[in-house]
Amino acid sequence: MMNKFGLMAAGAAIIFGFAVYAEEIRVEMNKIDETGIAESIGSVVAADTAAGLKLTPDLRGLPPGPHGFHVHEFPDCGAKEKDGKPVAGLAAGNHFDPKKTGKHAGPVGDGHAGDLPVLNVASDGTAQEAVTAKRLHVADLKGRSLMIHAEDDNYADKPGGARIACGVVK
Repeated sequence: MMNKFGLMAAGAAIIFGFAVYAEEIRVEMNKIDETGIAESIGSVVAADTAAGLKLTPDLRGLPPGPHGFHVHEFPDCGAKEKDGKPVAGLAAGNHFDPKKTGKHAGPVGDGHAGDLPVLNVASDGTAQEAVTAKRLHVADLKGRSLMIHAEDDNYADKPGGARIACGVVK
């Protein structure tokens, strides 16, 4: 993608006059609980596009409805102890926040870069609806984790509740 100075942006190439976004990765996703990582539930394909990072899930076995969906700071989906009790996915750390904003302001707000659009799960427990994160690229995901939370996310005081599924981005 060309910027206002006519220079190429990261992740894009010009071939025959068209911008081509070749960077794409597949993130294997697993259910998680306080004992650690459980069975596979599918994958999410992350690809750079002109509109930002496109995340296309192919998931099954999730509770129906909207779910908080985030990039977390560490590549670890394991449980970790908090207040003397193991917590599912806590080893993944907090939401990815490279600018240290400390704010949960949604996918287009001026807060955590790891705030993704809500993941919608169909009544049969599958998720296949792609979401786009305009502020992110595939390179931002590497060495981090993707997290699915039990509840909806209001991007303010309710970031999605318990962590129920996770995938390490390599």
